[in-house]
Amino acid sequence: MHWGLIVVGGGIGGAALATVMARKGKSVLMLEQSTVFQDRVRGEWIAPWGVVETKRLGLYDCLVQAGGHHLTRHVSYDELLPPEMAEAHVLPLGMFAEGVPGPLCIGHPHHCQTLFDEAKRAGVQTVRPAQVTSVTLGARPSVTYLADGAEHVAEGDLIVGAEGRVSVVRATSGMTLHQDTPHHWFGGLLVGGVAGWDDDLQAIGTEANLGFLVFPQGKGRVRVYGGYALAEKNRFSGPEGARRFLDAFSMRSCPKNQHLVEGTPAGPLFSYLNSDSWTDAPYADGMVLVGDAAGWNDPIIGQGLSITYRDVRIVTDILAATPAGASPDFRSYAEERAERMRRLRFVAQLTSVLDMEFGEAAAARRLSYHQRRATDPTLGMHGLAAMAGPENTPAEVFTEAHRARVLQG
Repeated sequence: MHWGLIVVGGGIGGAALATVMARKGKSVLMLEQSTVFQDRVRGEWIAPWGVVETKRLGLYDCLVQAGGHHLTRHVSYDELLPPEMAEAHVLPLGMFAEGVPGPLCIGHPHHCQTLFDEAKRAGVQTVRPAQVTSVTLGARPSVTYLADGAEHVAEGDLIVGAEGRVSVVRATSGMTLHQDTPHHWFGGLLVGGVAGWDDDLQAIGTEANLGFLVFPQGKGRVRVYGGYALAEKNRFSGPEGARRFLDAFSMRSCPKNQHLVEGTPAGPLFSYLNSDSWTDAPYADGMVLVGDAAGWNDPIIGQGLSITYRDVRIVTDILAATPAGASPDFRSYAEERAERMRRLRFVAQLTSVLDMEFGEAAAARRLSYHQRRATDPTLGMHGLAAMAGPENTPAEVFTEAHRARVLQG
């Protein structure tokens, strides 16, 4: 059979795209390597602008029915601010996108499986597990894969690479993957049995030698992240690493963190470098990339899922508008994505300096920033890009002049 689309990767990006195109009547084959989706310690928080994309794709209700829930309040803590002062300035998260109460959270493995099942319901032909051994691009794209002990070759009009950071489709194209210099380590852990942390409250903060982020998943489960210096590579290694990581959240600046410390590690602790990666153009003859396969943003600002859903929405719009027998034109996608990733890269780099640098000088810089922002809210405009979307933030925010204003003092 000749397929309209062959999607390599059945996770969030691949399954979302496959579902949307199958609903539009496209014949879709989706190949997923895993037998069970694993906890990758990322991909659980959708920014308000990303929630808008899920609605435009017709996937929002599916995610909510699967247990996705909104975070509606945010608090920023710091070692030089009394916790009561931080908590007196709660940020309402429903202000960034019309009709969106705030970011949407849903556990990553469950998120993947929910969309995989939705793709099957939409009529997508799924093969799992499928090991892709080779990809042919050009005028007659094809994928060779192993499944059920046999080798298969699938031909289609277009191959979609949606298999994450280590992308066979991207590698086959010879596309260059750019990467900036890592700034810090970023670890994540799912915590269970957490009583006392409100399900709708997210928090960030910095104290001593750890920057932290807290995102409740509901029903006593909370995802926590911690950033720490590059020189401390082995800080949380070993069999007791997860417990030491969680204990590090005991902070004077955020007494509520004690609820987390009293919880139990409920998944693996993974630490990874924070850096951004990107491609010059996420397409080639016979293929297009979405999600991490096309390059990713530093997880410190949590944009991965929103980026993926925007990718899927733009690509599916282009495919739906392409006449039968014609080749899709992805130039507008490449242009929009390049600027989107540049802006988000700027925000992530600035956030890394503010929140993930430690010591007296870094603390003084953060305090100066918080104090100046209280009288000049424009200093925090870069944060708007992460919540409302980079295209909804003034262009002058993504300049060296804005960076200098934020980091002075």
